[in-house]
Amino acid sequence: MSKGARTKETIVAAAMKAASVEGFNGLSIGNLATRLGMSKSGLFAHFGSKEELQKAVMDASSQLFLEAVWKPARATPRGLPRLRKLFDLWLAWMDSNPDLPGGCILTAAATEMDDKPGPVRDKLVAMQNEWMATLARGAELAVNEGHFRADLDCQQFAFELSGIVFSLSFYTRLLRDPQARFRAEAAFDDLIRRAAPAPAIQLANDL
Repeated sequence: MSKGARTKETIVAAAMKAASVEGFNGLSIGNLATRLGMSKSGLFAHFGSKEELQKAVMDASSQLFLEAVWKPARATPRGLPRLRKLFDLWLAWMDSNPDLPGGCILTAAATEMDDKPGPVRDKLVAMQNEWMATLARGAELAVNEGHFRADLDCQQFAFELSGIVFSLSFYTRLLRDPQARFRAEAAFDDLIRRAAPAPAIQLANDL
């Protein structure tokens, strides 16, 4: 890795930590340069604008998420086992992450950027839509494996699953509710129960 690439990586890592605590709009090239002992013009030369820095932070945070959550979950047998693994890793990601002391950047940005049109918001929307499609596809695979009922609305499943995790962030970060993780796990178990096929004995009674 070249010296310039290493410097850029260092800047993005510091910016991720700052954005995790202060938000994307709190990112300042001037403040970041001071923290890193760089000149403002030197830092600016790597990104050109605050907007480009924000997008680089999103990319880096997304990559961390993929490495910590999606890749190990994908290595699990598809269907329900994969969804359970994904959920457990997702909760672990939300609970404790030394690279993001203030919590998941992409989750917080969903609220921070919702009414701020522009390329940064567009990038976040594209990332989140891709992730929602991944969750829905996971549910479809569970249907194909016979773990979920054939008539399951997989888009609804993705909606509810993501809602559980967003609620966890709200209850943990803002309300400091010590029961937040327990409630998230209970909500996930209920979602799985409702997605499961009807028991064979119930099917027999319905005939």
